[in-house]
Amino acid sequence: MAFTLPTGIDQRPVAVIGAGTLGRRIAMMFATRGGQVRISDPSPWSREDALAFIGEHLPEVAGQVDGGTPGGVSATDDVAAAVDGCWLVVEAVPERLELKKQVFGQLDRLAPADAVLASNSSSYATGRFVDRVGHPERVVNVHFYMPPQQPAVDLMSSGSTDRAVLDLLLRELPRYGVFPFEAHRESTGFIFNRIWAAIKRESLAVVAEGVSTPQDVDRMWQLNMGTAAGPFRMMAHVGLDVVLDIENHYAAERPGLPTGPRELLQRYVDAGHLGAKTGRGFYDDYTT
Repeated sequence: MAFTLPTGIDQRPVAVIGAGTLGRRIAMMFATRGGQVRISDPSPWSREDALAFIGEHLPEVAGQVDGGTPGGVSATDDVAAAVDGCWLVVEAVPERLELKKQVFGQLDRLAPADAVLASNSSSYATGRFVDRVGHPERVVNVHFYMPPQQPAVDLMSSGSTDRAVLDLLLRELPRYGVFPFEAHRESTGFIFNRIWAAIKRESLAVVAEGVSTPQDVDRMWQLNMGTAAGPFRMMAHVGLDVVLDIENHYAAERPGLPTGPRELLQRYVDAGHLGAKTGRGFYDDYTT
């Protein structure tokens, strides 16, 4: 079925469902061209923290975007109010398949008929959670990494996505300082994340086997790759619970993957040491 593309994009808001680490960064990027962005999240703390983060960083980030100017960002627990009139809705909820199915069924009912419904899922193809969606032709994977520092974006069809939706996003996203790359066939982990997953998994295995420590792996990575952070610090900023969810999903699809990396992550998650968001994880201090 053909999809009628949204019109008047510059005058319409963008909604982000989820105010977590990535949700707030996605919202900030869409607020770099003077428009309105609405965040929906049931947690008052998450909403307040997201708005504080965006308020602190948006002026600088907008200045780095060609033609950028800070827009307005609001937050609510009312999904219907958040998506009202939007041309694009980006889902950024935890990596749990049933939750994503519920969210997309809700968004399909509440969002304008011409709104593009995008998932920031880092490991699920949108074809896995459109069974409650009446119009799967408008559903697409738009997977962000960690903008603005990592501005690449994966685009991938659900299998039913209208080609015009992909073309629209390939054209529009660079205006917001993020740069899309299309996965030309369904791929768990998309493009860069498949490569990154192997790096994470082997880093975790080296530590799980007692060969090295997170600190030494990170330092070697910094020296050899010339980056500011190594794999363990990067995982910590995503959240070790999120990393574990992703690894469990990969393992469900590929039963032969080693268990040591997931067992190591599980110990940290069970202890409540989730990385930067709890202040403890592979490191005892994430203030530097």
